[in-house]
Amino acid sequence: MKVLLINGSSKQNGCTARALQESVNILKEENIDYEIFNIGALPIRDCIGCNKCAAVLKNNTCIFNDDIVNELIAKAKDCDGFVFGTPVYYAHPSGRILSLLDRVFYAGGRVFKYKPAFALASARRAGTTASLDVLHKYFTISQMPVASSSYWTMVHGNTPVEVEEDKEGLMTIRNATRNLVWLMKCIELGKQNEVLPPKNESGIRTNFVR
Repeated sequence: MKVLLINGSSKQNGCTARALQESVNILKEENIDYEIFNIGALPIRDCIGCNKCAAVLKNNTCIFNDDIVNELIAKAKDCDGFVFGTPVYYAHPSGRILSLLDRVFYAGGRVFKYKPAFALASARRAGTTASLDVLHKYFTISQMPVASSSYWTMVHGNTPVEVEEDKEGLMTIRNATRNLVWLMKCIELGKQNEVLPPKNESGIRTNFVR
């Protein structure tokens, strides 16, 4: 089994990275393979609603191939669980991770289906719960089990060193990671015993304005 950890900050070694490292420590203890995916500082297109990805939907790819979106989708295919981390600037997730995930889930949402995940947020002071709410919505409309914790999965600090001082925040991330691993193991055990994901309905769309 493998977990993909997505660093939604342009800083590879900032506060968000320190928070994700707490998950990595637990994954190592649990002998779970992992990979950290840094979204970096290069440009990321926003979704323009062109619907052209429908033409290539069987491949789970976005029609635009000049940034990291399709790279992330390709990596997600081979992973069993996910941790999405974001810094908080104006009381919401980074614009970079939102642009990324809008396209990743629109074009390649099927590769995340029935795979567990949780999000974590890093802030100097506030805006963390709002940011977690936004990120978790990607999971809940993609039929992904959400790994919960003993409190909100957030850390506070203006530097990685300050994040180290948020002992409770780091604990919640460790607990969420353990729950993530437990869910992954339960799902794998279910597969081995022919307890498969449900075959849910799709295709019905009702607009509010007619």
